[in-house]
Amino acid sequence: MNTLLWVFQLILAGMFLVSGSMKLLLSRDQLIVRMGDWAKGYSPGFLKFIGAAEALGAIGVVVPWRTGIAPILTPVASAGLVAIMVGATALHVRRGEIPRVVMNFGIVAMAVVVAWGRLS
Repeated sequence: MNTLLWVFQLILAGMFLVSGSMKLLLSRDQLIVRMGDWAKGYSPGFLKFIGAAEALGAIGVVVPWRTGIAPILTPVASAGLVAIMVGATALHVRRGEIPRVVMNFGIVAMAVVVAWGRLS
């Protein structure tokens, strides 16, 4: 089980570090080109906020558990990523982007498994 949790943690960290970094480093117009026009409906400040939350979540799903420093933060970070993905899923449902909704469910499932597994 520990190996599966680490695999999920590393996948989540990689995905959210890339996604969060893009939101932090790129302009809103660049995000629209690279990630889709969903970003048109959000202010640049909100996109930066989401990017920061994703990047911090990426760090939080790996670093606390790996270092042993405040390991409770790993399931907390995983739960935070679930919350982010619930919002993303709602956005994609409203836009009728079913393939992205399916992918979001997979990401949510991994984050829930990590949160639950690291609390046990």
